[in-house]
Amino acid sequence: MGKALDGKVAWVTGAGSGIGEAAALALAGAGARTVLTGRREEPLRAVAARIGAAGGEAVVEAGDVTDAGRVAAVASAIRTRFGRLDVLVNNAGSNVRERRWEVLTPQSVDAVVQANLSSAFYAVVAALPLMRAQQDGVLIHTASWAGRFVSPLSGPAYTAAKHAVVAMSHSINMEECIHGIRSTVLCPAEVATPILDRRPVPVSAEDRARMLQPDDLADLILFVATRPKHVCLNEVLISPTWNRGYVPEARAAT
Repeated sequence: MGKALDGKVAWVTGAGSGIGEAAALALAGAGARTVLTGRREEPLRAVAARIGAAGGEAVVEAGDVTDAGRVAAVASAIRTRFGRLDVLVNNAGSNVRERRWEVLTPQSVDAVVQANLSSAFYAVVAALPLMRAQQDGVLIHTASWAGRFVSPLSGPAYTAAKHAVVAMSHSINMEECIHGIRSTVLCPAEVATPILDRRPVPVSAEDRARMLQPDDLADLILFVATRPKHVCLNEVLISPTWNRGYVPEARAAT
């Protein structure tokens, strides 16, 4: 019996660490040939080596996804090598430590918006022609709890960008459903990934252990990617049971 994604091609951005790394391993484990993109080639090579050691196939296409030309070039390489693209995991993103309005600068705003929103648009624009040609495809975007709820924790630039990613994903379904294309936006609360190291207030090891883990999101991504073609999971809101946003009020009520 074959694996669920045998013969499929998956492109993962931000694949060198965290959710992207875990997603690439999960998709490859299900039989997908994976294309790994991120700014740093060395971590991508390490992920590709793990996939290869497990009998899978992974191609490294390093590059900055805030560069629209490089994103288009990766999609062109996928077309040339594989002739198809079945799954896009649109996962790249970052934040800055300086998150309050009083310390934001035009440069930091641009950095956050480009990393989280522009890069997502570039990948979608590059991927859709391949998916339209085959009348099939799944796009999975890592937004955030901050894409649904506004709080000071993530900062206004990140919150606004992730809200926009949610809207972007729903708009894809409105236009591309007639081409057999499905778009899912994931809105996870805190996940124990390297992005936590950019928090202005350090996060303890105890708190990180209670958070969602990259493998939790990878399991979800694999679930979305393996749904039948007639099923579209439009949006998934997911959090750890110990949700730090709820804990103070829950304790105050006891």
